[in-house]
Amino acid sequence: MFIDPKRATALVAPFFALVLCLGLPLHAAEPSADPALAVLVDGPQRGDANKARDRYRHPLEVLTFFGVKADSNVVEIEPAKAGYWVEILAPYLKDRGRYTASGDAERDIAPLKAKAAASPELYGKTTGTEFSGGDQEIAPPGSADFVLTFRNIHDWMRNGTAEEAFRAFYKALKPGGVLGLEDHRGRPDQPQDPQAKSGYVRQDYVIALAEKAGFKLIGSSEINANPKDTKDYPEGVWTLPPTYRLKDQDREKYAAVGESDRFVLKFQKPAGAE
Repeated sequence: MFIDPKRATALVAPFFALVLCLGLPLHAAEPSADPALAVLVDGPQRGDANKARDRYRHPLEVLTFFGVKADSNVVEIEPAKAGYWVEILAPYLKDRGRYTASGDAERDIAPLKAKAAASPELYGKTTGTEFSGGDQEIAPPGSADFVLTFRNIHDWMRNGTAEEAFRAFYKALKPGGVLGLEDHRGRPDQPQDPQAKSGYVRQDYVIALAEKAGFKLIGSSEINANPKDTKDYPEGVWTLPPTYRLKDQDREKYAAVGESDRFVLKFQKPAGAE
């Protein structure tokens, strides 16, 4: 069937006008995953407990969406003791890139040092910097290709340091660098608690925080979405696995829900920024 190009343009143009008017990101074709990264996601260096969460966290797809490459300079904010992303990113970046963990000295950095001591061939080239949620130097200014953080924004909101944290990320990134975020997605039909006491954060609230710091939203992914998550639990998001804050009370019910519904957002520091 032949379609007149002028008529096709007339049909498609209103759609793009609407997208631009609403400020929605246009999604390009998904990049293909690096086979070397895929090998590490399934690798023996990862703990069984971390691997068990892959069905909710989709590490290969998330890192591919963010655009992390083997020669990237990556700063992960508050990786925590379990080291879910450390076990993937540090080995992946050790030969051509750089992995920096930025967070609390005891909770975040000490476990990384222990890993480096036990397996220097995997973690020996990693570095650590102090970050306590404020506007600190997490890396030399303008040096990082990526700043990544997973399910931490609600903590900074509770502590009143979220705006300062985003400013620190902006300073650390190169012009054109990427900020990759994930957190528990709050309901858009309810007002945002400024302290995020339930652990849930509205997606539009986070976008506004990032844009206030100077970032531009360039993509979003639904890879970690969970439509079963009703976000109305007695102990907030920590009612769900893997925390199960209610312990055995209604455990099967919450296990059936699974881990939380999460947004995955990709921002960029403008190319001409300092």
